[in-house]
Order: sequence, then structure tokens, then C-alpha cells
Amino acid sequence: MAKLYFYYSSMNAGKSTALLQSSYNYKERGMNTLIMAPKFDDRYGAGKVTSRIGIEAEATSFSRDDQLFELVQSKNSEQPLHCVLIDEAQFLTRDQVFELGDVTDKLNIPVLAYGLRTDFQGEPFEGSKYLLAWSDNLKEIKAICHCGSKAIMVIRLGGDGNAVTEGSQVEIGGNDRYISMCRKHFKEEFYDR
Repeated sequence: MAKLYFYYSSMNAGKSTALLQSSYNYKERGMNTLIMAPKFDDRYGAGKVTSRIGIEAEATSFSRDDQLFELVQSKNSEQPLHCVLIDEAQFLTRDQVFELGDVTDKLNIPVLAYGLRTDFQGEPFEGSKYLLAWSDNLKEIKAICHCGSKAIMVIRLGGDGNAVTEGSQVEIGGNDRYISMCRKHFKEEFYDR
């Protein structure tokens, strides 16, 4: 029986690296995978999953309006899939998470979703909220705060180098804009300024 997995963490924990390694493991055994990534995350070019350590793979892009069950079903009819891997899963909608559950339940294809648990304000993303609620298996990937503790939060930096406390939940960026921190240091940066 296939399962829906959610691998979550703060930034810089190696989620994309783990996704690419999982896909490689399947392919090494002669199995087919479908890697998917949101269209609007084009930091390294649309239709790619790229790791900070320099490995990358082509991905099928999707938008918030796409029907993921239909997309996976169509790809599966072209070539049988053994695993679906989703990068930046926090950007999924509630309905898309529901559809990924259908991929596991109706098509019997495992789905491995990788994403952030919370945004720069400590609030859950829509996709993460429903993945945490509906996944068969939750796996935390650990990141480290500058103090050496486990990082579970993310702050967004403004142009002045200080934590941003307001703004759009989604703003694509990397190490230049976001820093992973433990809860203690997140509170100090976010609330104590």
C-alpha cells in the first residue's frame, strides 16, 4: 500500500538534496519517478529542483490551479510511475494535498512531499498544514541554528538586515533573504526588536 509522506523542516536542512537522493535511489533500481515543483519558484530556472550542494534534476512544474491527480494519472499512463516527489510542498493548496492522497490511495503510487512547516511569521503554510494533518508518515529533517540548537523557525531579512515582521507569506528567496533559527532566537529576532 502506497503512502503519503511529508518531510518537513526549516530552510537549509537539505530537503531538496534528500528529494533528489530519493529519486536517484528509485531510478538506480530501474524505477520511474516524477519530480514536481511549483512554477513560480524559478530561482534556478523553472522546471528544476536544485540543491544548495549543486545537484539538480528536471521537474514537472505545477501551479496552484493544476489538478495534480489528473497530472500524475496522465504521466503514469505514459510510463508507469513508482514514486512522485514534490519539492517546495508548502506551496500546495488544500485541494492539491487531498489529490496527492488520492494518488497514493487510488493509483497506489507513493508520494514524498518536501517542504517548510512554517513561514517567516511562524504561521503554517496551507500545503504544510494539510500535509501535517493528512500524511501517513511525517519525517522531520533537521536544520541547525547559529547557536547549535535545532532550527525549527525561519526569519525573513529586510534590506537593512533586520527581521521582517509583516508582508506577503510567499516571497521566493534563499540564504540572502531567510535564516533558520531555533524558537528562542526566532522570538528574539521577531518579537524583541
